[in-house]
Amino acid sequence: MTNDMNEIEELILSMIRDNPFISQQELSEIFGLSRSSIAITISELIKKEYIFGKAYVVNETAPIICIGGANIDRKFYAKDEITYETSNPVKSSRTVGGVARNIAENLGRLGEEVILISSSGQDSEWQEIYDLSSPFMNLEHVAQFEHSSTGSYSAVLDKNGDLSVALADMDVFENITPELLIKNSNILRKAKCIVVDLNCPGETIDFLSSFTSKYNIPLVIIPVSSPKMKRLPKTLDAASWLIVNKDETETFMNIKINDEKDWENSVKKWLELGVKNVIVTNGSKGVMSGVANGEIHYFPAIETPMVVDVTGAGDSFCSGVIYSWLQKKDIDYILKSGLVNAHKTIMSKYTVRQELSQKQFKLDMEAI
Repeated sequence: MTNDMNEIEELILSMIRDNPFISQQELSEIFGLSRSSIAITISELIKKEYIFGKAYVVNETAPIICIGGANIDRKFYAKDEITYETSNPVKSSRTVGGVARNIAENLGRLGEEVILISSSGQDSEWQEIYDLSSPFMNLEHVAQFEHSSTGSYSAVLDKNGDLSVALADMDVFENITPELLIKNSNILRKAKCIVVDLNCPGETIDFLSSFTSKYNIPLVIIPVSSPKMKRLPKTLDAASWLIVNKDETETFMNIKINDEKDWENSVKKWLELGVKNVIVTNGSKGVMSGVANGEIHYFPAIETPMVVDVTGAGDSFCSGVIYSWLQKKDIDYILKSGLVNAHKTIMSKYTVRQELSQKQFKLDMEAI
């Protein structure tokens, strides 16, 4: 055995030598190890320079490609009522986040093959994101920029766990340009689905709309915040799904959603813009969805008596929806999937719940 390799690394390297196109799933089945353990071992082999690149990953069955934010989330939990213009006692935590990255991790934990395309600085923050994300997704296509800071999101949560104020340093994502995506077009063409968040510039969303239409690839658009709604294309014919919240809908449509009728009308307005499926989420009131044939479906939120942290709930909702939709489930099951994953995430202190797996998700769905 080579000095700096353990036995399992040696065995996996030998398998890759024999078949450079072997998939992580196949390795997982051969060795009886989880996909995430295989991914960590391969990551180590790349660091030790026994493997250059990861050709075998992109030659697997069509991956889900997530494009957009990958950042450090800092959370400050107020111990008492927040008083402005003075110092407040808090507890703090730091995790990896970003809408596209969070969705990629959820889907990776659910056993999907996922590639993340994003941009970062060349700093310790990116290394932290890389180390914690690489077991669940391929990060080879993240572009690094020497004079930029990796994205960061700092949230202050009140004593009930609700968001009071958030600060986002996301300038690095302006580098997710159409040019960057054109460099990765070979990989994009293989995607079974492309998920993009609105951390990307408007022209990138326009490019993806044209690209996915041309190659007949499903496109899922996830807004990030109300101010970024202006990045949404004016027509949404390319979008298979748009998952948007009440505030973002009000901003984009320049309307007020005061009651259930307004909410339903907002869903219809989204469908009129060409999107095939839309969900307008409304916090504790639940979700309303419109599908291509014009049907409207409403689901109440799952009651969550113990709210630990709402950060990441929206991303876990989107992941549940995407996962079940790709499995060709019916619309009620799809909506329930999102609600169950969000409900479980709210009860966890993590942005992406650590116990999530294919098996656990199935059990969670059966329990609810």
